[in-house]
Amino acid sequence: MRYSAAISIAIVLAPLTLAGQWHSLFDGKTLDGWIQRGGKAQYSVVNGAIVGTAVVNTPNSFLCTEATFGDFILELEVKQVGACNSGIQFRSLSDPDYRDGRVHGYQCEIDPSSRNWSGGIFDEARRGWLYKPQLQPWTKVYQYGRWNHIRIEAIGKRLRTWGNGIPVSHLVDDKTAEGFIALQVHSINSSGRFGSEGDTIHWRNIRIQTEDLTPRAFDERIMVVNTIPNTIDEAEVAQGWRLLWDGKTTDGWRRAHEDQFPEEGWKIEDGVLKVLSSGGGEAQKAGDIVTEEEFDAFEIQLDFLITEGANSGIKYFVTEGYGMRVGVGSAIGLEFQILDDERHPDAKAGAAGNRTIGSLYDLIPSRKQFAKRPVPGEPGAWQHARVVARRDGAVEHWLNGIQVVEYNRFSPLFASLVARSKYADWEGFGAWESGHLLLQDHGDEVHFRSIKVREL
Repeated sequence: MRYSAAISIAIVLAPLTLAGQWHSLFDGKTLDGWIQRGGKAQYSVVNGAIVGTAVVNTPNSFLCTEATFGDFILELEVKQVGACNSGIQFRSLSDPDYRDGRVHGYQCEIDPSSRNWSGGIFDEARRGWLYKPQLQPWTKVYQYGRWNHIRIEAIGKRLRTWGNGIPVSHLVDDKTAEGFIALQVHSINSSGRFGSEGDTIHWRNIRIQTEDLTPRAFDERIMVVNTIPNTIDEAEVAQGWRLLWDGKTTDGWRRAHEDQFPEEGWKIEDGVLKVLSSGGGEAQKAGDIVTEEEFDAFEIQLDFLITEGANSGIKYFVTEGYGMRVGVGSAIGLEFQILDDERHPDAKAGAAGNRTIGSLYDLIPSRKQFAKRPVPGEPGAWQHARVVARRDGAVEHWLNGIQVVEYNRFSPLFASLVARSKYADWEGFGAWESGHLLLQDHGDEVHFRSIKVREL
């Protein structure tokens, strides 16, 4: 049974509804106020803790609160015994008309694997990973097999997590405003993936605040991930981010080597900037577009969607007047490759995969295998790109929240890579002090949105 947030709190937690106070969601003795959904993992109460025990060949299991919650601060302790994956669902749903009632919604990951993405935010049975931890100080203090403290804040569109007092995730998302809280025991099979029969997850001291919420101060080094297209959250502004494209006009952009935005070949539709198909030629029709501004030390991030067989790229340190003549190929610059690796022949060109998605084009291959969900290069799925270029020459490429390339453009190693590439004849390639940012027309349809920049 589901209730509205206000009614459910009044019914389940009535004795504790004093403003600004913590409310217990678990009495330490029974599973009153909870209901199991999904698989058949076993839930019991042992020594004042809820214990979930993994059962082989059953779907993900969830022990869910009967109450639903909108804005809240949740704290609890968790301990894993064995390798079974787990998570804490929040603002989650089980609607009969969605995949036969499968539990879906936000999940604070509890991850015993070597990647240690505990505290990351996963969208269970819906969109997959929304926030993969990028600064991971928790890896140094997380005590596997011992009790660990989790804090989740869901206040408006801001979803934030902590592990043992250390900030982990900062997500801005508006997919779901209210839902239940649930304790997950991940499905396992005879192969041992995600755990083994009899592995246990323990939860205790589960408490929640629902009124007079006071957000905790958050480490500004933690990347803010904003999934709401073409918007800037005040937390992003505080970190120095701004929109590089407003989602509506061509302001701030023009065709490379020209003063105006292209008259054809690019289209703005429903908050999406599209370069249209023109037969696969490189900058033959629409032409590349560049920022009116130049940047020396910066971060750029954006969402992109490739159509089947498409090729494009994000170039940086583009210097006009240095490069090919107007109308003959693309402007020259360092390039974050965007490609349908499975269908475009360029993925097999170059050397060692250095023309695949996320690569430093023709120079350094992408570690794309670590950037799953969605599968890198999958047509029709929105993916996320980020480039960090520091003043000392250090550069990073990030794909779907994972760093896939790192190099220093002032290093001897970089110079040697250039000497063996298609850029060998371009004197000083990649070592310019500043340049424009560029979205490439390679004759294929590719979509862009949420284009943001911050100067370092």
